[in-house]
Amino acid sequence: MTAKITKTDEEWQQQLDSEQYRITRRAGTEPAHSGIYVNHDNQGRYHCVCCNQEIFSSQNKFQSGCGWPSFSAQTEHGVVTHHQDQSLGIDRTEVRCKQCDAHLGHVFDDGPAPTGLRYCINSVALTFNAAE
Repeated sequence: MTAKITKTDEEWQQQLDSEQYRITRRAGTEPAHSGIYVNHDNQGRYHCVCCNQEIFSSQNKFQSGCGWPSFSAQTEHGVVTHHQDQSLGIDRTEVRCKQCDAHLGHVFDDGPAPTGLRYCINSVALTFNAAE
């Protein structure tokens, strides 16, 4: 993993479109079932839209029915950080890119074996690179 990326709000606003900025830099969320990767089943890797850090693989993607792309594991342990989130009055665990601190979504403990995790991620926070 490369060094931590730090930019000003103005720099992020220049790099990202308004929806990407709202979700990744302001911890927003896209409407359920609206993201381009919800039903995406191509083989490849999903990267952080802000810094291009590889976050998830299609091998760990599954249909959870939650309305957002779901993954059972990170491509490499430690590429995301977990943070307590009580913004909706309930306990949730926010997921951020470790390299640039972008908000990606949340992780829940109701996923498939062997991890038991469901990373529920905003499509807007990701880019996709097809397998070669």
